[in-house]
Amino acid sequence: MKTRINILLAKVFTRTPILGRLWSKFARMPVNTTVPWTPMRKPLEQSRVCLITTAGLHLKADPPFNMADPAGDPTYRIVPATAGAAELTITHDYYDHRDADRDYNIVFPLDRLRELVAAGHLGSLTPGHYSFMGHIDGRHVERLEREILPALLGRLSAEAPDFVFLTPA
Repeated sequence: MKTRINILLAKVFTRTPILGRLWSKFARMPVNTTVPWTPMRKPLEQSRVCLITTAGLHLKADPPFNMADPAGDPTYRIVPATAGAAELTITHDYYDHRDADRDYNIVFPLDRLRELVAAGHLGSLTPGHYSFMGHIDGRHVERLEREILPALLGRLSAEAPDFVFLTPA
């Protein structure tokens, strides 16, 4: 039941933006004041970038994100830098992704980043890019923080991006 209510509220907020803005004025959100600002260390033309999204995008061959769990799905999917649009899909019931289904670059601008690399505006892309479902709540938050994110950070450390570009759903 909670899943259906969450999905309904997500659709109402997506289709009626003023309600989302009103909700955000009163919602209590955690604020992290301990993460330091990290300036760029080299020009974009020499930088390696990794793309991370919370849009629920993944390869069609991968398992979909769990939409039945009212607390969401804390796992991520790896999208290779070489993936094409025909290989991708979105599993996310908490936002209206009809436009993104027609052009994944709206939520996951991998094609645009490849164009920037080809034009010499960016140095390179990491081999893997990452997608979360974005709706993560309750008991999954601790798993996300203690297990999932450390594993992702290990992968990022190995792929050595100079910066990460985060796109929300």
